[in-house]
Amino acid sequence: MFRVFLGLGSNLGNRLLHLSDAIGRISETIHVRIFSSVYETEPVGYKHQSEFFNLVTEVETSLKPPELLRQLKAIEEQVGRKHTVHLRPREIDIDILLYEGLVYKDHLVTIPHPQLQDRRFVLEPLCEIAADVIHPVLKETVSSLLSHCSDTSRVMRLPLSLTVES
Repeated sequence: MFRVFLGLGSNLGNRLLHLSDAIGRISETIHVRIFSSVYETEPVGYKHQSEFFNLVTEVETSLKPPELLRQLKAIEEQVGRKHTVHLRPREIDIDILLYEGLVYKDHLVTIPHPQLQDRRFVLEPLCEIAADVIHPVLKETVSSLLSHCSDTSRVMRLPLSLTVES
């Protein structure tokens, strides 16, 4: 079994509902161990769009990265994602961030996520649930990556409770 961390984000429609729906659908076939608080974050890259709700979840799976990616893309479609241009508004986005201890790359997916260490909107919620996990390429803990992350975008933890139905 692999210990895997996924990043989820939404900035279209009912953002909280999209996150809840995605976590619920993930938990139908994959063991969801824990998920972070919900964070409201300003967009990175294309700035002229609504703010995101983001969270990170830890799952346990026997699926290898390409198989997990296929399953997550299907869940994005089920939740209502329309195929859009990269970094543009979307109902749901699910990224594979880390497979603990694994480095993997093919034409579809790169593990760990290549921008993980540069994105505060991922590092804040990841640090909340997995501060001591070590980035397998950079050989630093998540908390260390967060402490010297150069991303200054706003990331605010929200006082919301995520309700997940499976």
